[in-house]
Amino acid sequence: MRNRKQKVVVAMSGGVDSAVAAALLVEQGYDVAGRMLNLWKERDGNAEDRGCAPDAAQDAHRVAQVLGIPLCVVDCVDEFKQQVVDAFIAEYARGRTPNPCLTCNRLIKFGFLWDVTQSCDADFLATGHYARIEKHAGRYQLLRGVDRTKDQSYVLYMLGQTQLRHTLFPLGTITKVQVRELATQWNLPVAQKAESQEICFVHDDYRRFLQAYAPDRLRPGLILDRAGRELGQHQGLPFYTIGQRHGLGLAWSEPLYVLEIDAARNALIVGPRAQLGRTELRVQDVSYIAGSPPEAPLPVTVKIRYKAADVEALLYPEAGATARVVFSAPLRDITPGQGAVFYQGEAVVGGGIIIKEDQI
Repeated sequence: MRNRKQKVVVAMSGGVDSAVAAALLVEQGYDVAGRMLNLWKERDGNAEDRGCAPDAAQDAHRVAQVLGIPLCVVDCVDEFKQQVVDAFIAEYARGRTPNPCLTCNRLIKFGFLWDVTQSCDADFLATGHYARIEKHAGRYQLLRGVDRTKDQSYVLYMLGQTQLRHTLFPLGTITKVQVRELATQWNLPVAQKAESQEICFVHDDYRRFLQAYAPDRLRPGLILDRAGRELGQHQGLPFYTIGQRHGLGLAWSEPLYVLEIDAARNALIVGPRAQLGRTELRVQDVSYIAGSPPEAPLPVTVKIRYKAADVEALLYPEAGATARVVFSAPLRDITPGQGAVFYQGEAVVGGGIIIKEDQI
Protein backbone atom coordinates (compact mmCIF):
# COMPACT_ATOMS: atom_id res chain seq x y z
CA MET A 1 0.00 0.00 0.00
CA ARG A 2 1.35 3.45 -0.91
CA ASN A 3 2.13 5.94 1.83
CA ARG A 4 -0.53 8.58 2.27
CA LYS A 5 0.35 12.02 0.98
CA GLN A 6 0.69 14.56 3.74
CA LYS A 7 -2.35 16.85 3.77
CA VAL A 8 -1.92 20.61 3.92
CA VAL A 9 -4.64 23.20 4.45
CA VAL A 10 -3.59 26.47 2.81
CA ALA A 11 -5.04 29.77 4.00
CA MET A 12 -6.07 31.49 0.77
CA SER A 13 -6.98 35.16 0.50
CA GLY A 14 -7.33 35.71 -3.23
CA GLY A 15 -3.89 37.32 -3.39
CA VAL A 16 -0.71 36.31 -5.15
CA ASP A 17 1.21 35.22 -2.03
CA SER A 18 -1.26 32.58 -0.86
CA ALA A 19 -1.78 31.45 -4.48
CA VAL A 20 1.92 30.79 -5.02
CA ALA A 21 2.20 29.17 -1.58
CA ALA A 22 -0.52 26.70 -2.61
CA ALA A 23 1.09 26.14 -6.02
CA LEU A 24 4.48 25.37 -4.48
CA LEU A 25 2.94 22.80 -2.16
CA VAL A 26 1.09 21.13 -5.04
CA GLU A 27 4.37 20.96 -6.96
CA GLN A 28 6.08 19.43 -3.92
CA GLY A 29 3.56 16.58 -3.87
CA TYR A 30 1.37 17.47 -0.90
CA ASP A 31 -2.36 16.80 -0.77
CA VAL A 32 -3.45 20.44 -0.78
CA ALA A 33 -6.82 21.91 0.19
CA GLY A 34 -7.59 25.62 0.28
CA ARG A 35 -9.57 27.37 2.97
CA MET A 36 -10.70 30.98 2.68
CA LEU A 37 -11.98 32.72 5.78
CA ASN A 38 -15.11 34.79 5.35
CA LEU A 39 -14.17 37.80 7.51
CA TRP A 40 -16.01 40.92 8.58
CA LYS A 41 -14.89 43.78 6.37
CA GLU A 42 -16.14 47.31 5.98
CA ARG A 43 -16.65 48.20 2.35
CA ASP A 44 -17.49 51.66 0.99
CA GLY A 45 -18.35 52.83 4.49
CA ASN A 46 -21.27 50.38 4.77
CA ALA A 47 -21.52 49.15 8.34
CA GLU A 48 -23.86 46.32 7.35
CA ASP A 49 -21.51 44.82 4.77
CA ARG A 50 -20.28 41.46 6.03
CA GLY A 51 -17.87 38.97 4.58
CA CYS A 52 -14.92 38.87 2.22
CA ALA A 53 -14.93 40.95 -0.93
CA PRO A 54 -16.54 39.15 -3.91
CA ASP A 55 -13.52 39.80 -6.14
CA ALA A 56 -11.15 38.22 -3.59
CA ALA A 57 -13.34 35.12 -3.28
CA GLN A 58 -13.61 34.88 -7.05
CA ASP A 59 -9.83 35.16 -7.45
CA ALA A 60 -9.24 32.45 -4.83
CA HIS A 61 -11.66 30.09 -6.59
CA ARG A 62 -10.00 30.78 -9.97
CA VAL A 63 -6.59 29.97 -8.48
CA ALA A 64 -7.91 26.76 -6.94
CA GLN A 65 -9.37 25.74 -10.27
CA VAL A 66 -6.04 26.29 -12.07
CA LEU A 67 -4.21 24.26 -9.40
CA GLY A 68 -6.84 21.53 -9.30
CA ILE A 69 -7.37 21.75 -5.54
CA PRO A 70 -10.57 22.03 -3.51
CA LEU A 71 -11.40 25.37 -1.89
CA CYS A 72 -13.93 25.95 0.85
CA VAL A 73 -15.02 29.27 2.31
CA VAL A 74 -15.30 29.10 6.09
CA ASP A 75 -17.48 31.62 7.92
CA CYS A 76 -15.54 33.58 10.52
CA VAL A 77 -17.42 36.88 10.42
CA ASP A 78 -18.56 37.04 14.04
CA GLU A 79 -15.29 35.74 15.49
CA PHE A 80 -13.25 38.24 13.48
CA LYS A 81 -15.53 41.15 14.36
CA GLN A 82 -15.44 40.37 18.08
CA GLN A 83 -11.82 39.31 18.49
CA VAL A 84 -10.07 41.63 16.04
CA VAL A 85 -12.24 44.60 15.03
CA ASP A 86 -13.82 45.26 18.44
CA ALA A 87 -10.45 44.78 20.13
CA PHE A 88 -8.93 47.28 17.68
CA ILE A 89 -11.49 49.90 18.70
CA ALA A 90 -11.13 49.10 22.41
CA GLU A 91 -7.35 49.50 22.28
CA TYR A 92 -7.67 52.99 20.84
CA ALA A 93 -10.11 53.81 23.63
CA ARG A 94 -7.38 52.85 26.12
CA GLY A 95 -4.96 55.28 24.54
CA ARG A 96 -3.00 52.60 22.72
CA THR A 97 -2.09 52.22 19.03
CA PRO A 98 -2.83 48.59 18.15
CA ASN A 99 -1.53 46.39 15.35
CA PRO A 100 -4.57 44.25 14.40
CA CYS A 101 -2.42 41.80 12.40
CA LEU A 102 -0.92 40.54 15.66
CA THR A 103 -4.37 39.83 17.08
CA CYS A 104 -5.54 38.25 13.84
CA ASN A 105 -2.58 35.89 13.62
CA ARG A 106 -2.92 34.83 17.25
CA LEU A 107 -6.69 34.35 17.40
CA ILE A 108 -7.87 33.87 13.83
CA LYS A 109 -5.22 32.43 11.49
CA PHE A 110 -3.44 30.39 14.15
CA GLY A 111 -6.49 30.09 16.38
CA PHE A 112 -9.77 29.71 14.52
CA LEU A 113 -8.22 28.45 11.26
CA TRP A 114 -5.84 26.24 13.22
CA ASP A 115 -8.86 24.49 14.75
CA VAL A 116 -10.41 24.13 11.29
CA THR A 117 -7.18 22.52 10.10
CA GLN A 118 -7.20 20.06 12.98
CA SER A 119 -10.81 19.12 12.25
CA CYS A 120 -9.78 18.26 8.66
CA ASP A 121 -7.16 15.80 9.93
CA ALA A 122 -4.54 17.81 8.07
CA ASP A 123 -0.86 17.42 8.82
CA PHE A 124 -0.03 21.09 8.26
CA LEU A 125 -1.47 24.56 8.00
CA ALA A 126 0.28 26.71 5.39
CA THR A 127 0.12 30.46 4.79
CA GLY A 128 1.72 32.95 2.43
CA HIS A 129 3.79 34.62 5.14
CA TYR A 130 7.40 35.49 4.36
CA ALA A 131 9.08 33.64 7.23
CA ARG A 132 10.97 30.37 7.75
CA ILE A 133 10.78 27.42 10.12
CA GLU A 134 13.80 25.26 10.89
CA LYS A 135 14.46 22.53 13.43
CA HIS A 136 17.65 22.58 15.51
CA ALA A 137 18.52 20.25 18.39
CA GLY A 138 14.97 18.99 18.60
CA ARG A 139 13.41 22.47 18.80
CA TYR A 140 11.66 24.48 16.12
CA GLN A 141 12.85 27.99 15.29
CA LEU A 142 10.99 30.82 13.61
CA LEU A 143 13.37 32.68 11.29
CA ARG A 144 13.16 35.84 9.24
CA GLY A 145 12.14 35.50 5.61
CA VAL A 146 14.95 35.58 3.06
CA ASP A 147 13.36 38.65 1.46
CA ARG A 148 14.05 41.22 4.18
CA THR A 149 11.79 43.77 2.46
CA LYS A 150 8.83 41.40 2.96
CA ASP A 151 9.89 39.57 6.15
CA GLN A 152 6.81 38.89 8.30
CA SER A 153 8.37 37.09 11.24
CA TYR A 154 7.43 40.14 13.37
CA VAL A 155 3.71 39.30 13.18
CA LEU A 156 4.28 35.61 13.98
CA TYR A 157 6.17 35.87 17.27
CA MET A 158 3.27 34.28 19.18
CA LEU A 159 3.67 30.85 17.56
CA GLY A 160 4.75 28.02 19.82
CA GLN A 161 6.45 24.68 19.28
CA THR A 162 3.26 22.74 18.47
CA GLN A 163 2.16 25.27 15.88
CA LEU A 164 5.59 25.50 14.27
CA ARG A 165 5.77 21.71 14.05
CA HIS A 166 2.58 21.69 11.96
CA THR A 167 2.99 24.90 9.95
CA LEU A 168 4.53 25.54 6.54
CA PHE A 169 5.68 28.87 5.09
CA PRO A 170 6.48 28.04 1.45
CA LEU A 171 7.49 31.63 0.61
CA GLY A 172 10.07 31.99 3.36
CA THR A 173 13.04 31.11 1.16
CA ILE A 174 12.10 33.17 -1.92
CA THR A 175 11.58 36.83 -2.75
CA LYS A 176 8.50 38.76 -3.76
CA VAL A 177 9.96 39.19 -7.25
CA GLN A 178 10.29 35.42 -7.53
CA VAL A 179 6.72 34.97 -6.30
CA ARG A 180 5.46 37.19 -9.12
CA GLU A 181 7.61 35.32 -11.62
CA LEU A 182 6.30 31.93 -10.46
CA ALA A 183 2.70 33.15 -10.58
CA THR A 184 3.22 34.27 -14.18
CA GLN A 185 5.00 31.03 -15.09
CA TRP A 186 2.10 28.97 -13.72
CA ASN A 187 -0.55 31.21 -15.33
CA LEU A 188 -2.14 32.07 -12.02
CA PRO A 189 -4.85 34.70 -12.56
CA VAL A 190 -3.55 36.86 -9.67
CA ALA A 191 0.04 37.14 -10.92
CA GLN A 192 -0.09 40.93 -11.20
CA LYS A 193 -2.66 41.63 -8.50
CA ALA A 194 -1.84 44.65 -6.34
CA GLU A 195 -0.77 44.33 -2.69
CA SER A 196 -3.54 44.26 -0.11
CA GLN A 197 -4.12 47.26 2.14
CA GLU A 198 -2.52 47.54 5.56
CA ILE A 199 -5.67 47.11 7.69
CA CYS A 200 -7.77 44.57 5.83
CA PHE A 201 -11.13 45.43 7.40
CA VAL A 202 -10.90 49.22 6.95
CA HIS A 203 -12.10 50.65 3.64
CA ASP A 204 -9.74 53.61 3.59
CA ASP A 205 -8.46 55.53 6.63
CA TYR A 206 -8.56 54.20 10.19
CA ARG A 207 -9.46 57.65 11.54
CA ARG A 208 -12.60 57.78 9.43
CA PHE A 209 -13.31 54.18 10.45
CA LEU A 210 -13.17 55.11 14.14
CA GLN A 211 -15.42 58.11 13.54
CA ALA A 212 -17.97 55.80 11.93
CA TYR A 213 -17.82 52.90 14.41
CA ALA A 214 -16.75 54.48 17.68
CA PRO A 215 -17.74 58.18 17.65
CA ASP A 216 -18.06 58.18 21.45
CA ARG A 217 -14.32 57.43 21.71
CA LEU A 218 -13.34 60.57 19.78
CA ARG A 219 -13.83 63.26 22.39
CA PRO A 220 -11.84 66.50 22.08
CA GLY A 221 -9.57 67.23 25.02
CA LEU A 222 -6.58 69.18 26.20
CA ILE A 223 -3.05 69.16 24.87
CA LEU A 224 -0.66 69.51 27.81
CA ASP A 225 3.09 69.68 28.31
CA ARG A 226 4.92 67.66 30.96
CA ALA A 227 4.38 70.44 33.49
CA GLY A 228 0.61 70.32 32.95
CA ARG A 229 0.35 73.60 31.06
CA GLU A 230 -2.51 73.82 28.55
CA LEU A 231 -1.18 74.34 25.04
CA GLY A 232 -4.24 73.65 22.94
CA GLN A 233 -6.96 71.13 22.18
CA HIS A 234 -6.84 67.77 20.40
CA GLN A 235 -9.62 66.35 18.24
CA GLY A 236 -9.72 62.89 19.79
CA LEU A 237 -6.92 60.69 21.13
CA PRO A 238 -7.16 57.96 18.44
CA PHE A 239 -6.09 60.52 15.85
CA TYR A 240 -2.57 60.69 17.34
CA THR A 241 0.37 58.39 17.95
CA ILE A 242 3.62 58.56 19.91
CA GLY A 243 6.28 60.59 18.12
CA GLN A 244 3.80 62.45 15.92
CA ARG A 245 4.80 66.01 15.09
CA HIS A 246 2.49 67.21 12.34
CA GLY A 247 -1.21 67.82 12.75
CA LEU A 248 -1.10 69.05 16.35
CA GLY A 249 -2.30 72.53 15.45
CA LEU A 250 0.15 74.20 17.83
CA ALA A 251 2.24 77.30 17.21
CA TRP A 252 5.29 77.02 19.46
CA SER A 253 8.85 78.26 19.67
CA GLU A 254 10.17 74.79 18.78
CA PRO A 255 8.69 71.63 17.20
CA LEU A 256 6.56 69.61 19.60
CA TYR A 257 5.96 65.86 19.49
CA VAL A 258 3.41 63.53 21.07
CA LEU A 259 5.07 62.08 24.17
CA GLU A 260 2.15 60.28 25.77
CA ILE A 261 -1.52 59.51 25.23
CA ASP A 262 -3.29 59.84 28.59
CA ALA A 263 -6.65 58.10 28.18
CA ALA A 264 -7.60 58.55 31.84
CA ARG A 265 -7.53 62.35 31.45
CA ASN A 266 -8.37 62.35 27.75
CA ALA A 267 -5.21 64.42 27.34
CA LEU A 268 -2.42 64.52 24.80
CA ILE A 269 0.99 65.11 26.37
CA VAL A 270 3.51 66.84 24.11
CA GLY A 271 7.05 68.14 24.38
CA PRO A 272 10.27 68.84 22.47
CA ARG A 273 12.17 66.08 20.70
CA ALA A 274 14.66 65.81 23.59
CA GLN A 275 11.86 64.49 25.83
CA LEU A 276 10.74 61.85 23.37
CA GLY A 277 13.36 59.12 23.77
CA ARG A 278 13.18 56.30 26.33
CA THR A 279 15.76 53.71 27.27
CA GLU A 280 13.38 50.93 28.27
CA LEU A 281 9.91 49.53 27.74
CA ARG A 282 7.61 46.96 29.32
CA VAL A 283 5.63 44.29 27.50
CA GLN A 284 2.75 42.05 28.53
CA ASP A 285 1.24 38.85 27.10
CA VAL A 286 4.79 37.77 26.29
CA SER A 287 5.22 34.63 24.19
CA TYR A 288 8.48 32.76 23.64
CA ILE A 289 9.11 30.56 20.60
CA ALA A 290 10.91 28.01 22.78
CA GLY A 291 7.87 27.74 25.04
CA SER A 292 9.58 29.18 28.12
CA PRO A 293 11.48 32.40 28.96
CA PRO A 294 15.28 32.53 29.09
CA GLU A 295 16.68 31.91 32.56
CA ALA A 296 18.83 35.06 32.59
CA PRO A 297 18.84 38.48 30.93
CA LEU A 298 19.35 37.91 27.23
CA PRO A 299 21.11 40.14 24.66
CA VAL A 300 18.68 40.60 21.76
CA THR A 301 17.74 42.98 19.01
CA VAL A 302 14.23 44.38 19.17
CA LYS A 303 11.73 45.67 16.64
CA ILE A 304 9.10 47.99 18.15
CA ARG A 305 7.04 48.21 14.96
CA TYR A 306 6.63 46.06 11.89
CA LYS A 307 8.72 48.35 9.67
CA ALA A 308 11.15 49.47 12.40
CA ALA A 309 14.85 48.65 12.32
CA ASP A 310 16.34 46.27 14.88
CA VAL A 311 17.81 47.92 17.98
CA GLU A 312 20.20 46.24 20.43
CA ALA A 313 18.84 45.65 23.91
CA LEU A 314 18.79 43.40 26.97
CA LEU A 315 15.67 41.34 27.60
CA TYR A 316 14.71 40.80 31.25
CA PRO A 317 11.96 38.15 31.59
CA GLU A 318 9.54 38.72 34.48
CA ALA A 319 6.78 36.78 36.16
CA GLY A 320 3.25 36.85 34.84
CA ALA A 321 4.07 36.88 31.10
CA THR A 322 5.64 40.33 31.30
CA ALA A 323 9.15 41.46 30.48
CA ARG A 324 11.37 44.52 30.55
CA VAL A 325 13.55 45.59 27.64
CA VAL A 326 16.48 47.97 28.20
CA PHE A 327 18.15 49.73 25.28
CA SER A 328 21.71 50.96 25.15
CA ALA A 329 20.54 54.37 23.88
CA PRO A 330 17.24 56.29 24.04
CA LEU A 331 14.72 55.09 21.49
CA ARG A 332 11.93 57.30 20.22
CA ASP A 333 8.48 56.14 19.05
CA ILE A 334 7.98 53.48 21.75
CA THR A 335 4.22 53.12 21.43
CA PRO A 336 1.86 51.26 23.81
CA GLY A 337 -0.26 48.80 21.87
CA GLN A 338 2.40 47.92 19.31
CA GLY A 339 4.35 44.68 19.42
CA ALA A 340 7.94 44.46 20.62
CA VAL A 341 9.58 41.43 19.03
CA PHE A 342 12.90 39.99 20.18
CA TYR A 343 15.49 38.48 17.86
CA GLN A 344 18.85 36.77 18.06
CA GLY A 345 20.28 37.02 14.58
CA GLU A 346 17.81 35.44 12.16
CA ALA A 347 15.78 33.73 14.89
CA VAL A 348 12.75 35.13 16.69
CA VAL A 349 13.03 34.72 20.47
CA GLY A 350 9.50 35.94 21.21
CA GLY A 351 7.58 39.11 21.75
CA GLY A 352 4.77 40.91 23.53
CA ILE A 353 2.61 44.03 23.54
CA ILE A 354 4.13 47.32 24.70
CA ILE A 355 2.33 48.82 27.69
CA LYS A 356 2.49 51.84 29.94
CA GLU A 357 3.76 51.17 33.44
CA ASP A 358 0.34 51.91 34.92
CA GLN A 359 -1.34 49.34 32.64
CA ILE A 360 0.46 46.27 34.02
